[in-house]
Amino acid sequence: MATANVIVDRSQGVAPVQRRVFGSFIEHLGRCVYTGIHEPGHPTADGHGFRGDVLALVRELGVSTVRYPGGNFVSGYRWEDGVGPVAERPRRLDLAWHSLETNEVGLDEFARWCRLAGCEPMLAVNLGTRGVQEALDVLEYANHPGGTALSDQRVANGSVAPHDIRMWCLGNEMDGPWQVGHMTAGEYGALAARTAAAMKMVDPALELVACGSSGSGMPTFGEWERVVLEAAYDHVDYISCHAYYQEHDGDLGSFLASSLDMEYFIETVVATADHVRHKLRKDRAIAISFDEWNVWYQSRFTESGKVTAGWPVAPRLLEDVYSVADAVVVGSLLITLLRHSDRVRSASLAQLVNVIGPIMTEPGGPAWRQTTFFPFATTARLAAGQVLNPRVETGTYATARHGEAPLVDAVATHDADTGSAAVFLVNRSREATTVRIDVHDLGVGAIREALTLADPDPYATNTREQPDRVQLQPNATAAHTDGVVRIELPPVSWTALALG
Repeated sequence: MATANVIVDRSQGVAPVQRRVFGSFIEHLGRCVYTGIHEPGHPTADGHGFRGDVLALVRELGVSTVRYPGGNFVSGYRWEDGVGPVAERPRRLDLAWHSLETNEVGLDEFARWCRLAGCEPMLAVNLGTRGVQEALDVLEYANHPGGTALSDQRVANGSVAPHDIRMWCLGNEMDGPWQVGHMTAGEYGALAARTAAAMKMVDPALELVACGSSGSGMPTFGEWERVVLEAAYDHVDYISCHAYYQEHDGDLGSFLASSLDMEYFIETVVATADHVRHKLRKDRAIAISFDEWNVWYQSRFTESGKVTAGWPVAPRLLEDVYSVADAVVVGSLLITLLRHSDRVRSASLAQLVNVIGPIMTEPGGPAWRQTTFFPFATTARLAAGQVLNPRVETGTYATARHGEAPLVDAVATHDADTGSAAVFLVNRSREATTVRIDVHDLGVGAIREALTLADPDPYATNTREQPDRVQLQPNATAAHTDGVVRIELPPVSWTALALG
């Protein structure tokens, strides 16, 4: 049996746990909104049409922020279509996903849903087909207390208190040729700077996210960030990163090492942002909003063809069914995000329901947890205090896509106020691995929880017919003696330890 050694101590502190790292994403795409979070007439629906079974799962998932309404959708979206009497709202063509948008759910409904779910809203403005004035209009509608045309319109529409949205995305993936209104870095940087400057004239305390690259494989990656930040540095607080991963051609080993690409992505963007900072002689560092990340089998989407006949309402799009291996990758990506908490201050698992989501639903029927639900929910629940980057002594293996990858990866958190700690581990090996974890310095005396996600079949899934096929299981091998935890990690697995 393979072995690994993990040493955790308080001198390895990175930054406080950023609660916004446990964010998610709701886009008007497929069934994410309609028959996802919203389905009037469903047995669990409330008076506003929100599915109660989905709300319960979202709370269990531990989501902190939710980005809305896109995504690619936002680059053709008119926010005013989604406010006011529902019966009077226009139906529009959505060019991004070749669908018909009814606008039954809009800004006020989304804000109400966030309050029910206990989430902070994060709003994107359309810089694809619109610009500065529209961004100012939606900001006034959403956040101004009253006494102006747009804020009074919100009050008349039933939202008396302002929504007080603090984080705003300045467009979406404007580096992508697929984006409606695609721009060069220079064009986008100038527009983002003008929009951000105007929005901060309304409220200097807003937190604004400039579009970074939509993937580390983009031909403009790095240069895009440099040009955008040189134009907008004084006005924005974050630069975004987007990344999706999938298994290619049966290469499970490379897939399990996907977080190495995320690591490269983050470190490259940090280096570029800091280069611009020093070039412009700025004191303030730019943070990262990794506001789209997940496992997404884009090859299946491409092969099946995204355009369906006609312009359907809420078609079944991107409804990937996730396996144990997919969940292990999601768990390892969370480890990487936490490890970079000094610069990654916000992140959004894309998306939340049905569309590559941890939660699945059937119209008029049940909702259930996908395999990816479990590492996200458990990490969000247990991570607290300070992030620690432990020293991991482990073997490596060769991958076709990412070079040498460690067989075991880990991150830890320690809460000085409560004396509790957590360790999150991934085993990429096809063999069981015994791990020795030195936690002497943390002063913890017992294992409160030891939970592992694994299965003899790494491609096992949860479905409507078998919603509980894959679950977290207690790991009975975990033992704590004299400041050392020993635990056996099954092949291709993700594990969480709560210590206190």
